Amino acid sequence: MSVQQETVHAGAGAGAAALRRQIVSTELGPVTVRIQPGTSGGDPSPGVPEVYLHGAAGSWTTFEPLLAGLPVHDKVLIDLPGWGESTAGAELEDFSIEATGRAVIEVLDALGYRQWKLVGHSMGGFLALHMAAVWPERAAGVAAISATTFGVSDAARKPLRRLSSFPAFVGMLLIMRTMAALGPAGSALIRAFGATPAMALLTSPFFAAPAAVSLQVIRGLSDDARPASFDAAARAAADYDFRQWLDIRCPVLAIRGDSDVFTPPSDLTRLAEVVPHARLVTIPRCGHFAAIEQPEHVQRLLDDLP
Repeated sequence: MSVQQETVHAGAGAGAAALRRQIVSTELGPVTVRIQPGTSGGDPSPGVPEVYLHGAAGSWTTFEPLLAGLPVHDKVLIDLPGWGESTAGAELEDFSIEATGRAVIEVLDALGYRQWKLVGHSMGGFLALHMAAVWPERAAGVAAISATTFGVSDAARKPLRRLSSFPAFVGMLLIMRTMAALGPAGSALIRAFGATPAMALLTSPFFAAPAAVSLQVIRGLSDDARPASFDAAARAAADYDFRQWLDIRCPVLAIRGDSDVFTPPSDLTRLAEVVPHARLVTIPRCGHFAAIEQPEHVQRLLDDLP
């Protein structure tokens, strides 16, 4: 296992300026990770780090609004295999929730972290819950932000049948599958479309107040779109066995926005049936990207996670 390291000065304020960038070899290909060092010292710092797992069509930048200030313990932001800066050499034919979880473990082991709190958004929330179930002795806590779980899994299995109940996801899935069939040209088309005003209209269902979302964020969503990776993630979700989550023992915080089109209230209700000790929170005036629309509210909830 190889680890490459460099210091980067990313542009989201004083917190992001302290990020340390590393590349770790995993079974799914090279994975890029950024670390915001904690103030408690050490390399890695003592205590339990927060590990951030982004969603499909995302990257570590999803969590930039949560990087203000200096954390006590390390914050570890991973570009999952197939997304962000972890696309080169990604083994998508081997992609599954299980394989992605193992790849994240490889990264955390290489960095010297033996226990962690997981903060996952969308597909990353799904992955965080899986990891807490499979490695219960290492998971100190999970915050699943708009985790795309039961409803999306069912829609990925039967997209046309669930078009009326999950139109945003099914529509996005069909677009991504069409673009994936075009190869690199499909990704280029999405990026080109992202530079037009129409992209704001297309992404408006993701936000409670789309007019308040900056064009930089909208363009970032198109830049992060990876059609083949999205399709692989949807297929993995469709095949997942949720009975594994009965083994989750750590504290679980499940968050959704009240306008979230990907994570309906029924998903949180079903999660509470599988993980009875989960704390369920609905954030008002918020869509699918709570870290972007309500970062202060999300940070307060994360601070309260045991």
